[in-house]
Amino acid sequence: MKHLPLLLKREFWEHRGGFLWTPFWIAAVILILTVLGIASAELFGGNARVHIGVSLDELRSSLSAGDIARGGNALDLVQMTFVGIACVGLFFVSFFYLLGALYDDRRDRSILFWKSLPLSDTATVASKALSAMLVMPAIALAVATLAYLAFVALICLWCALHGLNPLPLVLASHPLGMFARLAAMLPIGALWMLPAVGWLLFWSAWVRSKPFLWAVLVPVLAIIADKWLGLLGAPSLSGQIPLGYVLGRLLFSVMPGSWLGLSKFNLSNEQVTLDIADNSHVLNSLSPSHVYGVLTTANLWIGVAGGILLLAAAIWVRGRRIETSV
Repeated sequence: MKHLPLLLKREFWEHRGGFLWTPFWIAAVILILTVLGIASAELFGGNARVHIGVSLDELRSSLSAGDIARGGNALDLVQMTFVGIACVGLFFVSFFYLLGALYDDRRDRSILFWKSLPLSDTATVASKALSAMLVMPAIALAVATLAYLAFVALICLWCALHGLNPLPLVLASHPLGMFARLAAMLPIGALWMLPAVGWLLFWSAWVRSKPFLWAVLVPVLAIIADKWLGLLGAPSLSGQIPLGYVLGRLLFSVMPGSWLGLSKFNLSNEQVTLDIADNSHVLNSLSPSHVYGVLTTANLWIGVAGGILLLAAAIWVRGRRIETSV
């Protein structure tokens, strides 16, 4: 495992298009749309009414302390939105990265080169799993935060050109606090992702072709077969365990932040909601006492145990299969 940092660098340089440029271009599109929105507001200024938590018209008059707090909270919500949009793109990048992580090495025969080096299969699989669970989310968070700061700078410049002072609203927001709390969520997100990471890497290491079909169709066919058996009156699993939810974890828990607000699955006692009517609710919703309460749930640790077993299976298969059908 001493070669793990080097393997993580290898994953980044081989897949930097997905690791770095995907969140970069997502953020760039948002900023371009922001500029276009500002240009439209200028062009149709007589008919436009723009809000950043409070109306820009209200900035020309005195704002109450409640208005300022509400505007700062809205900016926190905007920061959360930047990160959330980046996570949507990250889901697709992570999903297909994991499906090809071990399969592509066999398809292009580069596995023969890597096996000639003093690198263990455990370190190789671990580097790919950690890249999806920690490296990609950390990069996406950093890029989204920088894009949010650029967004705030654009809004401040626009307001200044109109003789308005947005600084009270900006100072009422919590960009560093939001960044710190979102960064603190990364380890929880990594643990939550383990079942999906292990599942996708297992099929990436096992199948000789079309890992996407195997990884997706097996859960889908399992759900269909279970429902069909239930309709026939035969024993089925749906009455004992939430089969659809369990199999969904194998595919969709790779989505960063997918564990938030899942109180209906007894993940936490409080569902995360982002209601900007509460002046501090966005920041408080991500408080460590709430987020790390997930560590006390069986839901999380059952998934971790399953993910570790699947990763162990992927490591075992990686050491014994080097061929594909292509």
